[in-house]
Amino acid sequence: MKNLSLGALLYIVLFLGTHLSEAKLQVCNPSGKIIGKKPPPGQCNQENQSDCCKQGKSYTTYKCSPPVSGSTKAVLTINSFEKGGDGGAPSECDNKYHSDDTPVVALSTGWYSGGSRCLKNIKISANGRSVTAMVVDECDSTMGCDNDHDYQPPCPNNIVDASKAVWKALGVSGNVGELDITWSDA
Repeated sequence: MKNLSLGALLYIVLFLGTHLSEAKLQVCNPSGKIIGKKPPPGQCNQENQSDCCKQGKSYTTYKCSPPVSGSTKAVLTINSFEKGGDGGAPSECDNKYHSDDTPVVALSTGWYSGGSRCLKNIKISANGRSVTAMVVDECDSTMGCDNDHDYQPPCPNNIVDASKAVWKALGVSGNVGELDITWSDA
């Protein structure tokens, strides 16, 4: 009986140790900080309630995002992928601008995964509705507050930055600013 109890205890310890270490591997911790610089006049487009960097403010950066599952929790933000829009430069995946009437998104750095999701569709769900959108860009979680990033802060690690078409398909006004969603690879 003692051998059985000792064996069971050993099994439980090994089981918990293995699963707890797996959970730790899935944690996405900050990778650093950058200090904000004041944008030159007219250099930060605030078209869709975008934030501009503040001089001297510390911004957290990430090289990772939470693990992707069949229903990954995220925060939806609004972005213009059009020329002259608050998205800044052409999209990273295809070096093109995209109409605000097209359901396209930028993913936080970890989910963007070095471009491995480029031009692939994801399914976004919220408000009792779903929409399919194409990944065309990265919402950079590692850098920001410079000309390349339209003097906007780095993205948090859990962002799906979407065109107006995505918001419309979800039946939500883009004026909300942020919306809790789930997403998955389509």
